[in-house]
Amino acid sequence: MRDLARRLDVRGLVRRMDAATPRDRDRAVDALRAFAILGVVCGHWLVTALVADSGTVHGASPLQHMPRLAPVSWVFQTLAVFFLVGGQVGAKAYASARARGESYGRWLGVRMSRLFRPAAVVTVVWAVAACVMLASGVDEGTIRALGKLVWSPLWFLLVFAALTAATPLVTRLHPLWPLTVVLYVDLFRLGLDGPASLGWINVAAGWLVPYCLGTAWARGGLSDRRTGWVLLTGGAVATAGLVLLAGYPASMVGVPGGTLSNLDPPTLAAVTFGLAQCGAALLLLGRLRRALARPAVWAVVALLNLSAMTVFLWHQTAMIVVTSTALFLSGPLPGLHTVPDGPGWVLARLAWLPVFALVLLVCRAAFGAYEQRGGGSSTVVRSGSPVRAPESRRV
Repeated sequence: MRDLARRLDVRGLVRRMDAATPRDRDRAVDALRAFAILGVVCGHWLVTALVADSGTVHGASPLQHMPRLAPVSWVFQTLAVFFLVGGQVGAKAYASARARGESYGRWLGVRMSRLFRPAAVVTVVWAVAACVMLASGVDEGTIRALGKLVWSPLWFLLVFAALTAATPLVTRLHPLWPLTVVLYVDLFRLGLDGPASLGWINVAAGWLVPYCLGTAWARGGLSDRRTGWVLLTGGAVATAGLVLLAGYPASMVGVPGGTLSNLDPPTLAAVTFGLAQCGAALLLLGRLRRALARPAVWAVVALLNLSAMTVFLWHQTAMIVVTSTALFLSGPLPGLHTVPDGPGWVLARLAWLPVFALVLLVCRAAFGAYEQRGGGSSTVVRSGSPVRAPESRRV
């Protein structure tokens, strides 16, 4: 009877979540955001390894030892989709704020606090953890390797915050302008042996391209399927040409020891690949909307969006907790502490993914409240009754 009651309660929760969702909400946008977050999480878990060697731990990547796995990065490097959604939601939110008579400063302040509040928590927790490890005699190289995994993804928040702050200006900008900047930067630094430091211009310009597409989408553009097909085919052909003919790496993420990274900073190949991803995302909108009309499917997407920032900020911590705990209890294990140099490592790592996910759920339970504080406009159902959820899930 207890199991039956539990199943009925879950079904009731799913129905209430569906009923509490505004009818004019585009659920496909939330699905694209969820897909982008899951792509980042799974990508990091699959292409990042912590190798235990002589009492120290250092980072490694299967892409370094098995370059034939480069197509894996094409599936899991989904940042362009996140910036596309961010531009669409940011432009709509700003237009709504202006219609309510809300000042730019207040609108921006609320959004920045919802971005950086949960980020401050993970920063403090890991600063304390680093001090404890240092005082306990843990090797400094190990501490740097772990800290890099946790803190290096935070660059994303800085870029996203800057683009969010520039939303009123970006809504007037055509995506071809930042795309042209990326083209010329790569031409000077790679084709004409210009200063490598020029590449950091692409950190802003490269991600501005999908963000601009998102603001155009918010204004009613990108509404026909022809635009989606142009972005998909044009971006795919351009990326293939850059990889095959211009010497850009096939991997869309950085590979240790590589002479050039497509992501750090973004290259023209990463941007054209992002255009193809944006085109595919736009073409999938219709199917996503039909699928998300089912309450059970929508409930999964909605729950993930409620904790999107927490999942992003803590997923590397979850992997580190599993890796370090297993090393302490059992010693080096395949797929966790061994060199990622063969199919055996890949199979073992796939078996560890559910364990990473379980620990991530624990992190979500412990730290999710910092993301969910504050007011907002997204309606969800929690504990059987509708409540107002912070708008950070819509960032």
